[in-house]
Amino acid sequence: MKYDPDTGFTPRPYNARMQSLQFPSISAAQPERRIALRWLGAGAGSLLLAGCDVGSLSDLGKAGGLPSAKFNSLDISGGKYAKDFSLLDMNGQRRTVADFRGKVVGMFFGYTQCPDVCPTTLTEMVQVKQLLGADADRFQVIFVTVDPERDTPALLKEYMANFGPDFLALVPTQEELRKTIAPGFRVYYKKVPGSQPEHYTMDHTAGTLLIDKQGRMRLHSNYGAKPELVAADVKALLAEE
Repeated sequence: MKYDPDTGFTPRPYNARMQSLQFPSISAAQPERRIALRWLGAGAGSLLLAGCDVGSLSDLGKAGGLPSAKFNSLDISGGKYAKDFSLLDMNGQRRTVADFRGKVVGMFFGYTQCPDVCPTTLTEMVQVKQLLGADADRFQVIFVTVDPERDTPALLKEYMANFGPDFLALVPTQEELRKTIAPGFRVYYKKVPGSQPEHYTMDHTAGTLLIDKQGRMRLHSNYGAKPELVAADVKALLAEE
């Protein structure tokens, strides 16, 4: 599969195993759930992608996405990503990138009924904040739902409370998600019918985007990255002038 600098990789479905994580919002997870994972990993000079074939390093370079000696995550600072967003959060407040200037933002896309990838990633973000110590308040975690049909602001507020009082969820409309957010942040998502109409699942991109203190898209942290490595990248971004 070729890497397209404008659209990135299109992942194939990956059959994620159900894990034992218990959260009120995902207790009704259905057995047929599956997640399409786009895993971008950087390490030892190589790129790893689970679930689909890897394009060449030269292809990745066209979008500025290459391993970096300075960071553990993939450097996407030269990629064609959106420079801003304007979305309502779970409290009904409109948010833009400018609201978080001076902080590093970790932005992840998912949905509340995701059985494993989403709660796992958010739990790892809790660990990252713990590792940051006194700098924890300077790292803002943002969860953007790809299932606005079911993920109401009230449900998202309850869900995010499982992870931390400052964890924030953004709620795009279906039109915003389709026309602006998904193409702008290169997010893959797809509704997958289940045994009942209300039991559908969502295939979606996995991985966390890291935005620096100036509001610039800088890094892509792959799904499953060790919290210690993510925390080191956040610290490096915080230390930049």
